[in-house]
Amino acid sequence: MSAVTKTSRPTLRILLSSTALRDTLIAAIAAVALALGFPKTGAAWLAPFGTAALFWTFAGASWKGALTRGWVAGTVFFCISYSWWTYTIGSDVGPFWAGAAVFVCAVVDGLTWGVAGALYVLAQRRALAALAPLAGAAVFAVAEWVRSIGPVGIPFAQLGYTQAETPLRVFAAYIGTYGITFVLCAIGAYGADAIVRRNVRAFGVTVAVLICAWIACWLAWPARHAPPATIPVAAVQGNIVQTLKWQPGSLELAVGRYTAMTRALAAAHPRLVVWPETVIAIRGMGLDLDPSLERRFSALANGMKATLVVGSISEREGNFYNSLFFFTPGLARAIYDKRQLVPFAEDFPAERLLSWLPYVGELNGGFAHGTTNGVFRTAAGLVVAPEICWESAFADLVHAQVARGAQLLVVSTDDAWFGETSGPYQHAQISQLRAIENGMWLVRAAATGVSGVIAPDGHWTQRAPMDVQSGIVAMVGPPPRSLFARIGPAPVIAALALLYLVIVVPRRRP
Repeated sequence: MSAVTKTSRPTLRILLSSTALRDTLIAAIAAVALALGFPKTGAAWLAPFGTAALFWTFAGASWKGALTRGWVAGTVFFCISYSWWTYTIGSDVGPFWAGAAVFVCAVVDGLTWGVAGALYVLAQRRALAALAPLAGAAVFAVAEWVRSIGPVGIPFAQLGYTQAETPLRVFAAYIGTYGITFVLCAIGAYGADAIVRRNVRAFGVTVAVLICAWIACWLAWPARHAPPATIPVAAVQGNIVQTLKWQPGSLELAVGRYTAMTRALAAAHPRLVVWPETVIAIRGMGLDLDPSLERRFSALANGMKATLVVGSISEREGNFYNSLFFFTPGLARAIYDKRQLVPFAEDFPAERLLSWLPYVGELNGGFAHGTTNGVFRTAAGLVVAPEICWESAFADLVHAQVARGAQLLVVSTDDAWFGETSGPYQHAQISQLRAIENGMWLVRAAATGVSGVIAPDGHWTQRAPMDVQSGIVAMVGPPPRSLFARIGPAPVIAALALLYLVIVVPRRRP
């Protein structure tokens, strides 16, 4: 036993003093710092330091070492960033399975950080030393895009979102949220390079270029010269929590409360009134199959001389949809169906293949996917692009509607699912970036918060506190638009991927 102990102690000392373990711990600490950049902490200033620490751990590492450190860091980051999911999942399947679900998602998404780290090491070996950090920043932003797309993509916790209220937000009007992630990673990668290789000059040049780019973007920013906001709109936050939403009598409660709160806004003459997602919860049927209730909402819209947007369920050909109903005086009622469903909540991808897993039935809401990038004319005189909850986090979905002529963004959501966790605040922050990216006003109605109106430069002109009944009235105007509104996210990602390849592909020697 003594011999084993004597042999173990040197091994333990070597392990604890090893560079690999040290760098892995630093990568994990960097991940914590980056996670703190999101609400509720909201320490956005930590983001450049977090990226610098992360890229520092990649310096001189093997591709396997970078893959491991990046994967560990990503897992830590996403465990923290996704922790608010457990508030809802835990109530359905229990804390163990809720924690397991968050961990599995964190491990899968964390792998994108590991792959980005390994590809950065490749750039360090094959590219010019001065350009390798730029390649690392580009591939990290592309990796963030990869984990954010598709039917099981999770577009939350993008690093660019942390800068919604910092000067860096101006870049979103040109290169989107992924572009801000690229900028943060470029600062961090060159900062780390300045420490490791003493290449302070390259870091100084990077900072100078970014400052010049920021000044140019600020001066040309269309949101700074937006047309006057003269159209009154409203967002109604009825504060009906999830524990009441589906109880007996809840339909009468919702209809009565939201109708009364809307009528109370009549003196402000809003031309558009937005209610939250599925606020009219009719058990077992769609609102479109209840003519008396539809007539009631139509009469309310006519009386207000406004377009009334009501979140509910629609039913067609045996399929249920998470929908928004548009009641506009002088126009037929229109319906928008949610296109991007929440995986494992509203929809269960590959349900038949995974039917053997526990709680599969409870994780499938049974909704069908909408198929139209709908835009709608309203009494406000502006063409509206509606987003229901989760899909507001997908830049490509919003851009598809902007490309069809949308002039005003509307987000209807039920963030009551996440209580007082950081979830509702993170989701609201995403709306700020959608407004900046597209240079448009955004009206947001949430069941328990955060509701309000966001200007094209990303600031809230009106905002309701969490967990209160509130009717927000504010002015909006024609969109100043932006470069990103014209091009969308695809060219940005393609340019970043091409940048990495151009830097990494070795030059032919004579």
